[in-house]
Amino acid sequence: MEPAATLSLTALSGLPTIAAGADLAALIAEAASRSGIAFQSGDVLVVAQKVVSKAEGRRIRLADVTPSPRALALAPEVDKDPRLVELILQESHEVLRARPGVIVVVHRLGLVLANAGIDASNVESEAGEEAVLLLPADPDRSAEELRRQLQARTGAALGIVINDSFGRAWRRGTIGTAIGVAGLPALIDLRGTLDRSGRALRVTELGAADELAAAASLLMGQAGEGRPVVHARGFPYPLRPGKASELLRPAQLDLFR
Repeated sequence: MEPAATLSLTALSGLPTIAAGADLAALIAEAASRSGIAFQSGDVLVVAQKVVSKAEGRRIRLADVTPSPRALALAPEVDKDPRLVELILQESHEVLRARPGVIVVVHRLGLVLANAGIDASNVESEAGEEAVLLLPADPDRSAEELRRQLQARTGAALGIVINDSFGRAWRRGTIGTAIGVAGLPALIDLRGTLDRSGRALRVTELGAADELAAAASLLMGQAGEGRPVVHARGFPYPLRPGKASELLRPAQLDLFR
């Protein structure tokens, strides 16, 4: 009999509010220790985009943004602050859809998402000023740097997933999605492997990093839970170099754009 397959997820406790310039690796290591976790090779940490963006200083005061003529024209159509619309346009290569409340864009990172991933929830304000948070400038690079720092601290070979909440075109509700990956396969090509009946798989590719991001999001929550880092043990594939960019569908293979 084969041993049971087990994946354990633990939300780390006690992380403080993250400020620009924070040593995220040190804070995560301290939180893991408080949670009774000693890192082992093969472990993966799923880290919420918001804490990475905050540490990297991606918080923007709307008072510092001057909307362009294009943003001023689009803002009434989508019922948004023109300054926010300007940031969405700056972070995007292309606007795909626009309606009241949402602008669906091709982000400069290649992601297709609403409002360029810009968010105001859980973004601390100062003196009542309005502020929003942009995605990390390069989430794969952010994940690799965090992986390198944590491995230097712990001696364990780790994987890192940076996740964000995405909507989906054909289903309601948001789901955790990998936007940055380091040290593990984001996409696993199963084509050519055999199923239980001996038939070779012809088209199956597994978005492993997205699946792990979604699972971790159940513990992170979406509101004021304050659990931005989840430790995963039992990831069922060998760790290897990987990037979230592996998950992007090339435009020429996108049947809906």
